[in-house]
Amino acid sequence: MCGLKSKDSIEPVYQTAEITLYNGDCFDVMCNFADDYFDMIFADPPYNLSNDGVTCQAGRMVSVNKGQWDKSNGFEADLKFHESWIGECKRVLKPGGTIWISGTNHSIYQCGFLLQKLDFHILNDIAWFKPNAAPNLACTTFAHSHETLLWAKKNKKAKHIFNYTAMKNGTFQEDKIKIPDRQMRSIWSIPTPAAAEKTFGKHPTQKPVALLKRIILASTNESSLILDPFNGSGTTAVATKIIGKRKYTGIEINKSYIELTIKRLNLLENINENLFSKIQNSE
Repeated sequence: MCGLKSKDSIEPVYQTAEITLYNGDCFDVMCNFADDYFDMIFADPPYNLSNDGVTCQAGRMVSVNKGQWDKSNGFEADLKFHESWIGECKRVLKPGGTIWISGTNHSIYQCGFLLQKLDFHILNDIAWFKPNAAPNLACTTFAHSHETLLWAKKNKKAKHIFNYTAMKNGTFQEDKIKIPDRQMRSIWSIPTPAAAEKTFGKHPTQKPVALLKRIILASTNESSLILDPFNGSGTTAVATKIIGKRKYTGIEINKSYIELTIKRLNLLENINENLFSKIQNSE
């Protein structure tokens, strides 16, 4: 079951044929996974940017604070935290497995340093450009309109999954314009999550489904096993379910975000059931 060494360690709070969710600390859960198990990991760790500043949300000035989990504990403590979870991720990745880490300037450079320290091989740094990013109210720096995604593989010599043809030809479900015979570049313009993706609530660092669909389509194959140690609102789970034919394991310490994830997954299930029913009735 999901690569666990012992079934009585930590039980999932939600499980289907495709999706498994754990409510707990990522270290407590990951330490029970078998070595060399997952094909791909997407990680969106705390950015540690809750510093009592302000930001703009829906045209209003709001506090930048997201919660105690997002507060920095100081450079050395933050570095130790990132090294611990990245180290566990390396252990559970298959030799040719890859990891994606998302972050801002508050965290991504520490993570990039640690990937190299732990002998990962960095494949790309992707700039996720947000065309609808919030303005900078402080007016003391350039407006923050992108996040950085680091893509790295566990073993430099091992062959990793990269669906080059799909990337080159733009064969994405979310793409509206197909541009054949063009290599996909490392700057991705994708809007932040639409209101429909926040129907049941939201996570303060929620990622758009389109971003995770692109990542999953690029770096996994059918039957691939995907892990997200910081599940949040479950966007990686939702994208996995939409694409299909892959298995996802998510870990989230906050029970309310697990509940939010389950609501999003149930909505997809209901949509699929209604669509199947319409097809059957029309035959």
